[in-house]
Amino acid sequence: MRRLRSLLQTALALCLAACLTLLTACSGDAKAVDRANLTYDDIHNTGLANDCPTVPESARGSIALSSDARYQLRDMCFHPSKVAVKGEPVNKRQEAQFVDGRILTRYTSSLDSVYGDLTLEGDGLRFRELGGIDFQPITVLLPGGEEVPFTFASKQLDATASGTSLSTSTDFEGSYRAPSYRTSNFLDPKGRGLTTGYSSAVGLVPAGDDEELVKENVKRYVDGSGTMNLSITRVDAESGEFAGVFTAVQPSDTDMGGKQAVDVQISGEFYGRLEQA
Repeated sequence: MRRLRSLLQTALALCLAACLTLLTACSGDAKAVDRANLTYDDIHNTGLANDCPTVPESARGSIALSSDARYQLRDMCFHPSKVAVKGEPVNKRQEAQFVDGRILTRYTSSLDSVYGDLTLEGDGLRFRELGGIDFQPITVLLPGGEEVPFTFASKQLDATASGTSLSTSTDFEGSYRAPSYRTSNFLDPKGRGLTTGYSSAVGLVPAGDDEELVKENVKRYVDGSGTMNLSITRVDAESGEFAGVFTAVQPSDTDMGGKQAVDVQISGEFYGRLEQA
């Protein structure tokens, strides 16, 4: 009996040791899972396609840039994890505050494969976005039940940073274009659109020249402008990879000019890779 108990204790100790070894290996500075090696079934309905690659926490390197070379930032990915909407102030003495909302859009909120030119200009850096999957329609739910749609984007991002290298102290800041949430072919519930549908609501409309009705009847494609801050927190000098956090503020949807836009604040993590062109 004592021998059996001893064997069981030994087996339990070996099992615990194996589990601890596995946990330690998984919690180390391993690279993120390479999505290119995953099949469609591995990714479908898992949310992995919405996640961005990352860089180990221990990566605190620096990449010096030369004025004689040409560089591009490639494979940039922006994953929003928090969205807040600026609400109306309680009274005139208070400023409007951002209210946290819940992202309703599932698995398609990230920007991916974004790329652009990185140049040295004087004592600073300048990044100009050229393309990629650089916009995503997102809807957030506010505590009161209101749903706020907007188009999260990095289109034509023109951001600058001080310094002549990419390091954990590099902070890019600049403006970008936020496209309209509605396209020209979108029809509202009354069949009104910009290029298709009716030019006004069907039926007799009292006070048809009312300003509020005109805004609903006359559809417009309204672009917005946002600002984005990118703070690099991890740099792998060997692979050229970097990662960090971002914060962006941009306008919400206007329903093609039918309502006033509100400010939306988006924050999350981003990833990118420096490549010599």
